[in-house]
Amino acid sequence: MSLIELKNASLHYGTQVLLDGIDLSIEKGQRVCLIGRNGAGKSSLLKVLTGDVALDDGSVWRQPTLKIARLEQDLPEADELSVYDVVSSGLNEAGELLAEYHHILLRVEQGDEKALVELSRVQQAIDNQDAWSLQQRVETVISRLDLPMDKTMAELSGGWRRRVALAKALVIDPDLLLLDEPTNHLDVLAIEWLEKQVLDFRGAVVFITHDRSLLQSLATDIVELDRGHIRNWHGDYASFLEFREQQLLEEERHNALFDKRLAEEEVWIRQGIKARRTRNEGRVRALKAMRDERSERREKQGTARIEVNAGGLSGKLVAQLENVSQQFASGGKVVDRFTTTIIRGDRIGFIGPNGAGKSTLLKIILGQLTPTDGTVKCGTNLEVAYFDQLRDQLDLEKSAVDNVSEGRDSITIGDRSRHIISYLSDFLFTGDRARTPVKALSGGERNRVMLAKLFSKPSNLLVLDEPTNDLDVETLELLEEILGKYDGTILLVSHDRAFLDNVVTSTIAFEGNGAVREYVGGYDDWLRQGGKWGAASAQTGREPDADGGAQAEGASANTVSADALQEPASTTPQGSVEKKTKLSYKLQRELNTLPAEIESLEEAAGDLEAQMSAPDFFEQDREQVEKVVARLGEIQAELEIKYARWDELEAM
Repeated sequence: MSLIELKNASLHYGTQVLLDGIDLSIEKGQRVCLIGRNGAGKSSLLKVLTGDVALDDGSVWRQPTLKIARLEQDLPEADELSVYDVVSSGLNEAGELLAEYHHILLRVEQGDEKALVELSRVQQAIDNQDAWSLQQRVETVISRLDLPMDKTMAELSGGWRRRVALAKALVIDPDLLLLDEPTNHLDVLAIEWLEKQVLDFRGAVVFITHDRSLLQSLATDIVELDRGHIRNWHGDYASFLEFREQQLLEEERHNALFDKRLAEEEVWIRQGIKARRTRNEGRVRALKAMRDERSERREKQGTARIEVNAGGLSGKLVAQLENVSQQFASGGKVVDRFTTTIIRGDRIGFIGPNGAGKSTLLKIILGQLTPTDGTVKCGTNLEVAYFDQLRDQLDLEKSAVDNVSEGRDSITIGDRSRHIISYLSDFLFTGDRARTPVKALSGGERNRVMLAKLFSKPSNLLVLDEPTNDLDVETLELLEEILGKYDGTILLVSHDRAFLDNVVTSTIAFEGNGAVREYVGGYDDWLRQGGKWGAASAQTGREPDADGGAQAEGASANTVSADALQEPASTTPQGSVEKKTKLSYKLQRELNTLPAEIESLEEAAGDLEAQMSAPDFFEQDREQVEKVVARLGEIQAELEIKYARWDELEAM
């Protein structure tokens, strides 16, 4: 049964048509990936589903009891709210009461006698709203996502704030979960964690992503938004690509036949006297209709055309590192006795969690940072082009033209001179858009400006630090193709697993505790060769800079305090690092009730397993069989949570 349906839905922003009479239905259990070019209207369609944006025409039907949760594209604020506050806020007024109750309890446990009076008041308010079951739900979600309950958002990295946002969405127990670019600000480790969470979610999911590995792993259905219309495909991304290719070829064939017929009719009407003599007014009306149809055709947006301005050959040796170690005053080693030789033409990928030290090692290789120990030998005739993930090389007040041209009217690519506007059109910028201040451009457009600036300069060593952020799939695939033809050396930092597999020939992996190892091939090859993240990998929240301070390896919003470097992996869900000698009344009560709850669940699981072991069980109606199997899975999942919680409380 459908959870939500769009009928003949239309939406326009000015002259731009985002939705043109589309029909869409989302059903329980579906994981629908919404794909399309940047600016096609994907985020707007999500807002239509939630009711935040009203249609210009058509209708939206939702199940009367439908609960929708949305994970926003932007990260939650790095403010002083606690994790518990943010997660419980998903429950609106009841959540506010629960957050207040939680903070008062902390004060009571610290010996604040005045808090007892406030505790009684809040308990009564929670009783009136019958919200105690919601408290259990908040704590269960926080525990399941391994979140530090009492840490503030300002103390967490971007990846952990993304987890908190997901917990806030899940706490309402939604029927439909909407995810808008959920991998933004996440490293590979966190992306893999997110995959598992979404796969375990029992409701329907609609998500937007340009991460092709995530798309292939999660999607049961693909919906492509293209020029106001949608293509529906039930299946994975690989099979969708074949389907789309057939659809586009059929569209081209149809348009070619239509244009040929239109040209023939235009020749006929221009015969003048002969055409009027025939008095074929029906044919004239048909021609007018064909002209109208042709004028309303929305052509497929062109693909970016990217050329790399190759410099002269570098020396055969690009860089040689011998037993290089890097340690900062703030903590342990980020690189421990690493040795490698980089030869001209190598295409090397750097992988590891945010803050592991990837940007630091890049600076060492380029001679911008002197390592604590070891020796570095840099090659000769190096012409470096550097793509900065923070886009610090862009002046936000200037236009794309001014940023790329740097005062020039034309740019020389190889032996050809190109006018700056013509050059930027290769990166999908119209004249007006090219003259728009960079601060007004989208994330994808800013990345294209950076690429245009990067490739306008001669180079034989490309250093790309997270170049794929916000780029649509078509531009990603074109960038892969261009890099594959590049004659120089490439050093690439990326969390996009498919991009790494398609571009690099070897991988340098940061596996925790300063361990840095080199592998042949891309990300999947690293996995096949036994690569894995070390225990410390999940704990790093930021990367020290050359001065021994701390600098996020991502947007500045990703910073985390020094005492959070060992968190959340080492803390309990309550955010307590040290063992307590005595449990609070509330925790002791919870511990006392757990054995009976576990026993009850074990009995229920045993009864279901006995049913399933009967010889004729699977001969029943399929729906009944699936219902029993699903219920057993739910009980087993709940048991795992209870067991983990029991162990946790026992260890306090």
